[in-house]
Amino acid sequence: MNRQCELIEKIYKDASMGRFSTQKLLENLKGKDNKIVGDVESIFEEYSSFEEKAKEELISQNKQPEEEGNMAKVMSSMGIFKEVLTDNSDAAIADLLIQGLSMGEIEMQKRVDSASDDINKDVLKLAKEFLKFQKKTQKDLKKYL
Repeated sequence: MNRQCELIEKIYKDASMGRFSTQKLLENLKGKDNKIVGDVESIFEEYSSFEEKAKEELISQNKQPEEEGNMAKVMSSMGIFKEVLTDNSDAAIADLLIQGLSMGEIEMQKRVDSASDDINKDVLKLAKEFLKFQKKTQKDLKKYL
């Protein structure tokens, strides 16, 4: 697989996993009185948008989008459930989200920094937008800490 497809696939997998995790988080917060819920809904929408854009790009290059495995999703669901059960404060939820965003940001930053000339401008732009979203969202969530 070429580097361009690898970058798109990374965006797709990270966005897909982020969408899945925030969806599970929202399900676990249902009926609770958390101020952070609106922010989590916005994050969910952003992840969904990046997932769709990356999916469209992969399909346009005749590649089948591959999601994270079921084990990663099960582990994410269990971790979210445990965290919300243990401490569902806005600070704890913000911390959980920041940790996930930070992991994705580090890897995406490496890929953007090492992007070569063979990567399409539009694909690189999408990667940079995704990276910007990850950084901005972490910063925005710090108000809950």
